[in-house]
Amino acid sequence: MVLDLKEVKAFVNHLHSLGKAWQGELFGRQAEYTPESSKTSEDSKMTFTPADFWVGESGIWFFSLMWEHGRDKDPVEFLDHRGIIK
Repeated sequence: MVLDLKEVKAFVNHLHSLGKAWQGELFGRQAEYTPESSKTSEDSKMTFTPADFWVGESGIWFFSLMWEHGRDKDPVEFLDHRGIIK
């Protein structure tokens, strides 16, 4: 089953506005949201760890968002739907 990205994004935008970590099931798929953090990795040039969200399973159907340009900017989207037969 392919998820409706408008519904997924509405849910994620709500989570992002709250800024609290979440993990669970979304429309029958495993999902997780991690808010932005001021902590960084030693080997990263970024000044923060961006908020991110993912749902699904890579190779079948997977969607993710990462706010790599900052909390108040549009997130970068990634969709892997190569496992879906048309």
